Amino acid sequence: MLTKELEGTIQKMNALGSTGEPFFFAIDFDAKEPVVLPLSELEANDIQFVLNEAHNQKNPIEIKPTPIPIQTYFEQIQKVQDEILYGNSFLCNLTAQTPIETDLSLQELFEHAVSKYKLLFKNKWLCFSPETFVEMKENKIYSYPMKGTIDAMLPNAEEVLLNDKKEIAEHYTIVDLIRNDLSMVATNVQVDSFRFISKIKTAKGKLLQASSKVSGELPNDWKSNIGSIFCKLLPAGSITGAPKKKTVEIIKDAENYERGFYTGVAGVFDGHSLNSCVLIRFIEKVESGLVYKSGGGITKYSEPIKEYGELIQKIYVPTT
Repeated sequence: MLTKELEGTIQKMNALGSTGEPFFFAIDFDAKEPVVLPLSELEANDIQFVLNEAHNQKNPIEIKPTPIPIQTYFEQIQKVQDEILYGNSFLCNLTAQTPIETDLSLQELFEHAVSKYKLLFKNKWLCFSPETFVEMKENKIYSYPMKGTIDAMLPNAEEVLLNDKKEIAEHYTIVDLIRNDLSMVATNVQVDSFRFISKIKTAKGKLLQASSKVSGELPNDWKSNIGSIFCKLLPAGSITGAPKKKTVEIIKDAENYERGFYTGVAGVFDGHSLNSCVLIRFIEKVESGLVYKSGGGITKYSEPIKEYGELIQKIYVPTT
Protein backbone atom coordinates (compact mmCIF):
# COMPACT_ATOMS: atom_id res chain seq x y z
CA MET A 1 0.00 0.00 0.00
CA LEU A 2 1.29 3.46 -0.92
CA THR A 3 1.96 5.92 1.86
CA LYS A 4 0.12 9.24 1.72
CA GLU A 5 3.47 10.92 1.24
CA LEU A 6 4.39 8.70 -1.71
CA GLU A 7 1.04 9.34 -3.37
CA GLY A 8 1.77 13.06 -3.21
CA THR A 9 5.24 12.46 -4.61
CA ILE A 10 3.83 10.52 -7.57
CA GLN A 11 1.38 13.32 -8.37
CA LYS A 12 4.09 15.98 -8.20
CA MET A 13 6.54 14.00 -10.34
CA ASN A 14 3.81 13.34 -12.92
CA ALA A 15 2.88 17.04 -13.01
CA LEU A 16 6.47 18.22 -13.44
CA GLY A 17 7.21 15.49 -15.98
CA SER A 18 4.19 16.38 -18.10
CA THR A 19 5.38 20.00 -18.41
CA GLY A 20 9.02 19.04 -18.89
CA GLU A 21 10.19 21.02 -15.86
CA PRO A 22 13.49 19.68 -14.47
CA PHE A 23 13.27 18.39 -10.90
CA PHE A 24 15.19 16.60 -8.14
CA PHE A 25 13.76 13.84 -5.96
CA ALA A 26 14.85 11.78 -2.97
CA ILE A 27 12.68 9.00 -1.56
CA ASP A 28 13.56 7.32 1.74
CA PHE A 29 13.42 3.56 2.25
CA ASP A 30 9.98 3.61 3.91
CA ALA A 31 8.68 6.47 1.71
CA LYS A 32 7.71 8.51 4.77
CA GLU A 33 9.69 11.67 3.95
CA PRO A 34 10.06 11.90 0.16
CA VAL A 35 11.25 15.16 -1.37
CA VAL A 36 10.50 16.52 -4.85
CA LEU A 37 11.84 19.94 -5.83
CA PRO A 38 12.34 21.88 -9.05
CA LEU A 39 16.08 21.98 -9.77
CA SER A 40 16.01 25.74 -9.35
CA GLU A 41 15.16 25.29 -5.65
CA LEU A 42 17.98 22.93 -4.63
CA GLU A 43 20.38 25.58 -3.35
CA ALA A 44 17.67 27.29 -1.30
CA ASN A 45 16.89 23.93 0.32
CA ASP A 46 20.56 23.21 1.15
CA ILE A 47 20.82 20.20 -1.18
CA GLN A 48 23.87 19.47 -3.35
CA PHE A 49 23.67 16.75 -5.98
CA VAL A 50 26.39 15.85 -8.50
CA LEU A 51 26.02 13.41 -11.40
CA ASN A 52 28.87 11.71 -13.26
CA GLU A 53 31.70 13.67 -11.69
CA ALA A 54 35.02 13.57 -13.55
CA HIS A 55 37.26 10.96 -11.90
CA ASN A 56 40.21 13.15 -11.02
CA GLN A 57 42.79 11.60 -8.71
CA LYS A 58 42.39 12.69 -5.09
CA ASN A 59 44.14 11.72 -1.88
CA PRO A 60 42.60 8.81 0.04
CA ILE A 61 40.35 9.74 2.95
CA GLU A 62 40.78 7.83 6.19
CA ILE A 63 37.78 7.20 8.41
CA LYS A 64 37.89 5.19 11.62
CA PRO A 65 34.98 2.75 12.10
CA THR A 66 33.82 1.10 15.32
CA PRO A 67 31.93 -1.94 13.93
CA ILE A 68 28.99 -3.47 15.76
CA PRO A 69 29.90 -6.52 17.90
CA ILE A 70 30.44 -9.51 15.67
CA GLN A 71 28.12 -11.66 17.78
CA THR A 72 25.29 -9.16 17.32
CA TYR A 73 25.73 -9.30 13.57
CA PHE A 74 25.94 -13.10 13.59
CA GLU A 75 22.62 -13.26 15.46
CA GLN A 76 21.02 -11.03 12.82
CA ILE A 77 22.37 -13.18 9.99
CA GLN A 78 21.09 -16.30 11.73
CA LYS A 79 17.61 -14.77 11.93
CA VAL A 80 17.72 -14.01 8.20
CA GLN A 81 19.06 -17.44 7.24
CA ASP A 82 16.35 -19.11 9.33
CA GLU A 83 13.77 -17.25 7.23
CA ILE A 84 15.56 -18.39 4.07
CA LEU A 85 15.50 -21.98 5.37
CA TYR A 86 11.74 -21.66 5.95
CA GLY A 87 11.35 -20.57 2.31
CA ASN A 88 10.28 -17.01 3.14
CA SER A 89 13.18 -15.41 1.22
CA PHE A 90 15.86 -16.37 -1.28
CA LEU A 91 17.98 -13.25 -0.86
CA CYS A 92 17.86 -10.65 1.91
CA ASN A 93 19.89 -7.45 2.10
CA LEU A 94 21.01 -7.10 5.74
CA THR A 95 22.52 -3.80 6.83
CA ALA A 96 23.88 -2.10 9.95
CA GLN A 97 25.06 1.31 11.05
CA THR A 98 28.67 1.74 12.18
CA PRO A 99 29.89 4.71 14.25
CA ILE A 100 32.82 6.41 12.50
CA GLU A 101 35.37 9.09 13.31
CA THR A 102 36.83 11.59 10.86
CA ASP A 103 38.41 15.03 11.05
CA LEU A 104 36.34 16.20 8.08
CA SER A 105 32.86 17.72 8.06
CA LEU A 106 30.10 16.34 5.83
CA GLN A 107 30.70 19.24 3.46
CA GLU A 108 34.43 18.48 3.29
CA LEU A 109 33.76 14.77 2.74
CA PHE A 110 31.36 15.71 -0.06
CA GLU A 111 33.97 17.91 -1.72
CA HIS A 112 36.78 15.34 -1.41
CA ALA A 113 34.85 12.25 -2.51
CA VAL A 114 34.69 11.22 -6.17
CA SER A 115 31.71 9.13 -7.22
CA LYS A 116 29.18 8.54 -9.99
CA TYR A 117 26.53 10.10 -7.75
CA LYS A 118 27.13 12.45 -4.81
CA LEU A 119 24.42 13.92 -2.61
CA LEU A 120 24.69 16.13 0.49
CA PHE A 121 21.25 16.60 2.02
CA LYS A 122 20.74 19.58 4.35
CA ASN A 123 24.03 18.78 6.11
CA LYS A 124 22.23 15.79 7.67
CA TRP A 125 23.48 12.95 5.50
CA LEU A 126 25.86 12.30 2.67
CA CYS A 127 25.82 9.64 -0.03
CA PHE A 128 28.41 8.76 -2.67
CA SER A 129 26.71 6.00 -4.60
CA PRO A 130 28.26 3.89 -7.36
CA GLU A 131 24.94 2.24 -8.21
CA THR A 132 22.42 3.48 -10.77
CA PHE A 133 18.85 2.55 -9.91
CA VAL A 134 17.04 3.33 -13.17
CA GLU A 135 17.54 5.58 -16.16
CA MET A 136 14.68 6.62 -18.44
CA LYS A 137 15.55 8.12 -21.81
CA GLU A 138 14.31 8.00 -25.39
CA ASN A 139 11.33 5.82 -24.42
CA LYS A 140 13.52 3.19 -22.76
CA ILE A 141 14.22 2.27 -19.14
CA TYR A 142 17.49 0.82 -17.87
CA SER A 143 18.48 -0.67 -14.51
CA TYR A 144 21.95 -1.69 -13.31
CA PRO A 145 21.70 -4.02 -10.29
CA MET A 146 25.00 -4.28 -8.40
CA LYS A 147 25.72 -7.42 -6.38
CA GLY A 148 29.11 -8.86 -5.47
CA THR A 149 32.15 -7.15 -3.92
CA ILE A 150 35.74 -8.33 -3.43
CA ASP A 151 39.13 -6.87 -2.53
CA ALA A 152 40.85 -6.31 -5.89
CA MET A 153 44.26 -7.09 -4.36
CA LEU A 154 43.38 -10.70 -3.60
CA PRO A 155 44.97 -13.27 -5.93
CA ASN A 156 42.82 -13.80 -9.04
CA ALA A 157 40.20 -11.50 -7.48
CA GLU A 158 38.02 -11.14 -10.59
CA GLU A 159 38.00 -14.90 -11.25
CA VAL A 160 37.21 -15.62 -7.60
CA LEU A 161 34.30 -13.16 -7.63
CA LEU A 162 32.84 -14.44 -10.89
CA ASN A 163 33.04 -18.07 -9.75
CA ASP A 164 31.86 -17.65 -6.15
CA LYS A 165 28.76 -19.85 -5.66
CA LYS A 166 27.14 -17.47 -3.19
CA GLU A 167 27.77 -14.40 -5.37
CA ILE A 168 26.46 -16.17 -8.47
CA ALA A 169 23.23 -17.17 -6.73
CA GLU A 170 22.80 -13.67 -5.31
CA HIS A 171 23.34 -11.99 -8.65
CA TYR A 172 21.00 -14.31 -10.56
CA THR A 173 18.29 -13.66 -7.97
CA ILE A 174 18.58 -9.88 -8.08
CA VAL A 175 18.75 -9.68 -11.88
CA ASP A 176 15.61 -11.83 -12.10
CA LEU A 177 13.89 -9.57 -9.56
CA ILE A 178 14.83 -6.41 -11.49
CA ARG A 179 13.70 -8.00 -14.74
CA ASN A 180 10.33 -8.78 -13.18
CA ASP A 181 10.08 -5.28 -11.70
CA LEU A 182 10.75 -3.60 -15.04
CA SER A 183 8.14 -5.86 -16.66
CA MET A 184 5.51 -4.07 -14.54
CA VAL A 185 6.19 -0.77 -16.34
CA ALA A 186 7.87 -1.69 -19.63
CA THR A 187 7.71 -4.13 -22.54
CA ASN A 188 10.41 -6.20 -24.25
CA VAL A 189 12.46 -6.41 -21.04
CA GLN A 190 15.83 -8.08 -21.49
CA VAL A 191 19.22 -8.54 -19.83
CA ASP A 192 21.72 -6.64 -22.00
CA SER A 193 24.86 -7.38 -19.96
CA PHE A 194 25.33 -9.91 -17.16
CA ARG A 195 27.88 -9.63 -14.34
CA PHE A 196 30.36 -7.12 -15.72
CA ILE A 197 33.12 -5.92 -13.36
CA SER A 198 33.94 -2.36 -12.29
CA LYS A 199 36.69 -1.00 -10.01
CA ILE A 200 36.38 1.44 -7.11
CA LYS A 201 39.32 3.02 -5.28
CA THR A 202 39.21 3.50 -1.50
CA ALA A 203 41.71 4.47 1.19
CA LYS A 204 42.14 0.75 1.88
CA GLY A 205 42.79 -0.16 -1.77
CA LYS A 206 40.68 -1.11 -4.78
CA LEU A 207 37.43 -3.07 -4.81
CA LEU A 208 35.85 -5.04 -7.62
CA GLN A 209 32.06 -5.00 -7.96
CA ALA A 210 29.79 -7.01 -10.25
CA SER A 211 26.82 -5.41 -12.02
CA SER A 212 24.36 -6.21 -14.79
CA LYS A 213 22.30 -4.15 -17.24
CA VAL A 214 18.58 -4.74 -17.75
CA SER A 215 16.42 -2.72 -20.17
CA GLY A 216 12.86 -2.35 -21.42
CA GLU A 217 10.67 -0.12 -23.64
CA LEU A 218 8.46 2.59 -22.13
CA PRO A 219 5.19 3.96 -23.55
CA ASN A 220 5.41 7.22 -25.52
CA ASP A 221 3.70 9.19 -22.74
CA TRP A 222 6.10 8.05 -20.00
CA LYS A 223 7.09 11.60 -18.98
CA SER A 224 3.50 12.43 -18.01
CA ASN A 225 3.46 9.29 -15.83
CA ILE A 226 7.05 9.44 -14.65
CA GLY A 227 6.14 9.31 -10.96
CA SER A 228 3.66 6.46 -11.40
CA ILE A 229 6.21 4.42 -13.37
CA PHE A 230 9.14 5.15 -11.08
CA CYS A 231 7.41 4.49 -7.79
CA LYS A 232 6.06 1.10 -8.91
CA LEU A 233 9.67 -0.08 -8.77
CA LEU A 234 10.20 0.86 -5.11
CA PRO A 235 11.85 -0.13 -2.90
CA ALA A 236 14.93 -0.95 -4.97
CA GLY A 237 15.37 -4.69 -5.41
CA SER A 238 19.14 -4.68 -4.87
CA ILE A 239 18.78 -3.40 -1.30
CA THR A 240 15.77 -5.53 -0.31
CA GLY A 241 15.81 -9.03 -1.80
CA ALA A 242 13.36 -11.59 -3.12
CA PRO A 243 10.48 -12.00 -2.83
CA LYS A 244 10.47 -8.26 -2.15
CA LYS A 245 7.41 -7.78 0.09
CA LYS A 246 8.16 -10.61 2.52
CA THR A 247 11.88 -9.84 2.53
CA VAL A 248 11.21 -6.24 3.57
CA GLU A 249 9.30 -7.63 6.58
CA ILE A 250 12.31 -9.83 7.43
CA ILE A 251 14.65 -6.84 7.15
CA LYS A 252 12.58 -4.77 9.55
CA ASP A 253 12.58 -7.63 12.06
CA ALA A 254 16.30 -8.39 11.81
CA GLU A 255 17.76 -4.88 11.73
CA ASN A 256 17.75 -2.86 14.93
CA TYR A 257 17.76 0.66 13.50
CA GLU A 258 15.86 2.86 11.04
CA ARG A 259 17.36 3.02 7.55
CA GLY A 260 15.84 6.44 6.83
CA PHE A 261 17.06 7.68 3.44
CA TYR A 262 19.77 4.99 3.37
CA THR A 263 18.89 2.45 0.64
CA GLY A 264 16.26 4.83 -0.66
CA VAL A 265 16.64 6.42 -4.10
CA ALA A 266 17.42 9.86 -5.48
CA GLY A 267 17.79 11.40 -8.89
CA VAL A 268 17.10 14.11 -11.42
CA PHE A 269 14.73 14.58 -14.34
CA ASP A 270 16.34 17.13 -16.68
CA GLY A 271 13.26 17.70 -18.81
CA HIS A 272 14.17 14.94 -21.26
CA SER A 273 15.57 12.01 -19.31
CA LEU A 274 15.68 10.67 -15.75
CA ASN A 275 18.79 9.42 -13.95
CA SER A 276 18.61 7.95 -10.46
CA CYS A 277 20.76 6.12 -7.93
CA VAL A 278 20.37 3.81 -4.97
CA LEU A 279 21.36 5.64 -1.78
CA ILE A 280 24.24 3.43 -0.62
CA ARG A 281 27.75 4.32 0.65
CA PHE A 282 26.02 6.52 3.19
CA ILE A 283 27.12 8.69 6.13
CA GLU A 284 24.57 10.23 8.49
CA LYS A 285 24.82 12.73 11.30
CA VAL A 286 23.13 11.42 14.46
CA GLU A 287 22.99 12.69 18.04
CA SER A 288 26.14 10.77 19.04
CA GLY A 289 28.19 11.75 15.97
CA LEU A 290 28.51 10.17 12.52
CA VAL A 291 27.44 6.70 11.43
CA TYR A 292 28.18 4.85 8.21
CA LYS A 293 25.39 2.57 6.97
CA SER A 294 26.42 -0.49 4.96
CA GLY A 295 25.48 -4.10 4.35
CA GLY A 296 25.18 -6.91 1.85
CA GLY A 297 23.02 -9.67 0.47
CA ILE A 298 22.46 -12.80 2.55
CA THR A 299 21.67 -16.16 0.95
CA LYS A 300 21.70 -19.73 2.21
CA TYR A 301 25.33 -19.89 1.06
CA SER A 302 26.46 -16.87 3.10
CA GLU A 303 29.29 -17.36 5.58
CA PRO A 304 28.74 -14.97 8.52
CA ILE A 305 32.42 -14.09 8.96
CA LYS A 306 32.72 -13.13 5.28
CA GLU A 307 29.53 -11.07 5.41
CA TYR A 308 30.82 -9.24 8.49
CA GLY A 309 34.03 -8.49 6.60
CA GLU A 310 32.06 -7.13 3.64
CA LEU A 311 30.03 -4.90 5.96
CA ILE A 312 33.28 -3.30 7.16
CA GLN A 313 34.92 -3.34 3.72
CA LYS A 314 32.17 -1.12 2.36
CA ILE A 315 32.92 1.61 4.90
CA TYR A 316 34.98 3.95 2.74
CA VAL A 317 35.02 7.28 0.93
CA PRO A 318 35.74 6.84 -2.82
CA THR A 319 38.48 9.08 -4.18
CA THR A 320 38.67 8.11 -7.84
